[in-house]
Amino acid sequence: MGSALRVWPGGRHQSLDAYTVASAATTKGKAVTSKEPLRPGVWGVLATPLTADGSAVDTVSLARQVQYYARIGAAGLTVLGVFGEAARLTPAERRTVVETVVAADQQLPFVVGISALEPQAACAEAENVLDLVDGRLAGLMVQVASADPAELTRHLTAVAARTGQGIVVQDYPVASGVSITTPHLVTAVRQVPSVVAVKSESSPSPPAVAELVACVDVPVFGGLGGTCLLDELAVGAAGAMTGFSVPEGLLACLAAHQTGGFDAARDVWRDYLPLVNFEFQRGIALGLRKHSLVLRGLIRHDAVRPPATAAPPRMLELLAEHLRRTPGALRAEAST
Repeated sequence: MGSALRVWPGGRHQSLDAYTVASAATTKGKAVTSKEPLRPGVWGVLATPLTADGSAVDTVSLARQVQYYARIGAAGLTVLGVFGEAARLTPAERRTVVETVVAADQQLPFVVGISALEPQAACAEAENVLDLVDGRLAGLMVQVASADPAELTRHLTAVAARTGQGIVVQDYPVASGVSITTPHLVTAVRQVPSVVAVKSESSPSPPAVAELVACVDVPVFGGLGGTCLLDELAVGAAGAMTGFSVPEGLLACLAAHQTGGFDAARDVWRDYLPLVNFEFQRGIALGLRKHSLVLRGLIRHDAVRPPATAAPPRMLELLAEHLRRTPGALRAEAST
């Protein structure tokens, strides 16, 4: 098979070698259809609620989260992400999570996060839940597994070819331990036709988002708890994919940006930013967000699994103060 050309914005072309084309074209003898880019907007990253002792998934609370995101107008959901503690769940628990999400709402598309960095293990994670997705899977969120663009290309292609699914590339060095330059990430994304989006979480994210938006033809989403949302939107991000505990703020900021640009979005976002910054405390961020969801009436318990830790009591008191001052934050319970 000869090389193929793919045309990119601005007249750029990239050659796809025979390995990439052949691998992306077939999976276990079946054609891999082209994948649609993720729709713009807010993709809610689901926490995985646990029972009070942390020993099992609280499916009632998980279903409540899903239904809440559907009600407030999320574009989609992200399941089994870093915020969802996927790496701390057993394969059976991951299946329980996906089953619960699918049953709780029949409309919202969702992305399933993959924690493993090695292709065989990543594919095994995906195959553990693919029979449950009911045709609503928008993509598999695959971590950047190598700083070498050629190696990353092979990794993404292998996962896409074996699973037959679109790929959301997550660049999150804090979780993966892998730091890649933005030009190298661009090179890899351009070489893999199955990529449907990029989630850019390499700090500082606005410069990375700006370069990605200029150089790839798939949507780019911000994360990092929404800490850089305003600037990410200003440089062309398609939306947010994050676990901020008051996603109404994310939706309000995006809506303001669409209708009134930077100034309007800034006016809206300033009311949410203190809570965004407070939640984004390394080591206790997950505990803070889960406790926020408890206070909002969306989940029943704030248990986390190691290495995450519960937030100190004084921080929980401060969290409550932030929520009282955040628009609409404490109205969630009444609307569920």
